Amino acid sequence: MRLGRAHAVAAKPGARRVLVPFVGELDATVLQAAIRIAKAESAVLVPAYLLVVPLSLPEDSALKNEVALAMPLLEAVEHAALREGVPVDARIEKGRSLTHALQRLWEVESFDRVLAPAPTNGRIGFTAKDLMWILAHAPGETVILRPDTAVS
Repeated sequence: MRLGRAHAVAAKPGARRVLVPFVGELDATVLQAAIRIAKAESAVLVPAYLLVVPLSLPEDSALKNEVALAMPLLEAVEHAALREGVPVDARIEKGRSLTHALQRLWEVESFDRVLAPAPTNGRIGFTAKDLMWILAHAPGETVILRPDTAVS
């Protein structure tokens, strides 16, 4: 599901695309790293909120409550990127698992880099198994970022 925005920064034709898949709130360190990478590469930032469709529901279920939770998170990512002049092309993708959702996204779109956040502080997100799958199957250069969890 693509999300259109009225105040978007225009991307250059043929611009590189940096995918940042996530579940729940995106860690601020990961977001800032993604924005810096996209800005340095004159790339489009593609934040993709991943939804898991339970097996008890049809695969094409609307998941309205989950989408309602995802939208403000994607908007926050978009606003942060736009403040830095980075074009954004946000997504919501669903699948039977996080890796299934990513696979579905990769089948229809191309990305030059994938920045996958590793879970920290008990946050929901990718498991070690998911991250290994991403490393093995990502369509472009892959970075896994685990923010420092040490208390200052």
